[in-house]
Amino acid sequence: MARRSITDIEKIWSNVEGIKKLSDRVIGIGPFGIGMDGLLTWVPVVGTVYTVGTGAWLVIQAVRAKASPATLARMVAYMAVDTATGTVPIAGDVVDTFFPGQLLAAKALQKDIETTHWVEDTEAGARASGDHDRHLERVRNDKKLRRIVYLHD
Repeated sequence: MARRSITDIEKIWSNVEGIKKLSDRVIGIGPFGIGMDGLLTWVPVVGTVYTVGTGAWLVIQAVRAKASPATLARMVAYMAVDTATGTVPIAGDVVDTFFPGQLLAAKALQKDIETTHWVEDTEAGARASGDHDRHLERVRNDKKLRRIVYLHD
């Protein structure tokens, strides 16, 4: 896998934001919204293809961003529910119209990105230079951060 940079992670976050809006918020009514996922669910096959395609794309972005296993599992669960409900005629389509699977999966990935301390180095390189301890201390002192990811590992 090619080395990642913090700029790559920022691009992933922005691209995921676009999917959130397209999939679950094209039409907004107050705090509620309907997106392409909810609209296309009423078109046989097309809705399922859209849901599976965007879900797979989001999971691929999570892998590229080195998301935690817990985040990946949560994202897959959201997309599985979203896909499964859309395959049930009528009642499932109604649920799928209002279940924001892509939105939930995208938010999970974005939260994972925001709570990670990103380092453009290898862990071995950071340990050798003594920077690893500084990174650990930053995570310990910042309540928003949960983990360190070395982008060159």
